[in-house]
Amino acid sequence: MDLSNLTPAEGSIKKRKRIGRGQGSGRGGTSTRGHKGQKSRSGYSRKKGFEGGQMPLQRRVPKFGFTNPNRKVFQPLNLGDIQKLHEAKQIDKSLDIDLMIKLGLVKKTELVKILSKGNYNIKMNITAHQFSNSAKDLIEKNGGTVVILDENKKETISKVESKDDKKKVESKDDKKKVESKDDKKKVESKDDKKKVESKDGKKKVESKDGKKKVDKKKENKD
Repeated sequence: MDLSNLTPAEGSIKKRKRIGRGQGSGRGGTSTRGHKGQKSRSGYSRKKGFEGGQMPLQRRVPKFGFTNPNRKVFQPLNLGDIQKLHEAKQIDKSLDIDLMIKLGLVKKTELVKILSKGNYNIKMNITAHQFSNSAKDLIEKNGGTVVILDENKKETISKVESKDDKKKVESKDDKKKVESKDDKKKVESKDDKKKVESKDGKKKVESKDGKKKVDKKKENKD
């Protein structure tokens, strides 16, 4: 066998359907489209699910409820499976998320919930995102501990910090307002003092003029 006698596998290469090439091609006249109708026209494209004007299926079917976009989906892990892994010596005294990922029980992005299905009678410390009440009781009954991971803890802390920052900013603004008010009061008090002093000066001037008038009257009498 050489390059001169190589051939493709039978049925792997097919001739293209050539339409619109006259009667001699065997597909003349309507060019495989048939006579008249919307599908025979150029530019026709059928919408997905279109039923010729009849009410389409997706609109005929009744709808109810909704899908919560903020829902949390948990990957279940049974205590019975944990017991089997312990007996196979794949888990020792504790089980956390990193070990679950390493053993292929869950993926990195998944949240884990521990359920009580199966036989469980070992002492083990288990870390997960959620526990059923029965699983929690069973773990603690056998002397183990339950550690619940909170994914939103960092977010809540950051939110609290931001609120504190806002309060600090507000308190600073309040201080500035108080200071500005105090400055205004000081300025007003200074202005009041000046007014009082100016009034006292006027009174003194008036008193001097009064004295002068009295002295003149006395001289005239004499």
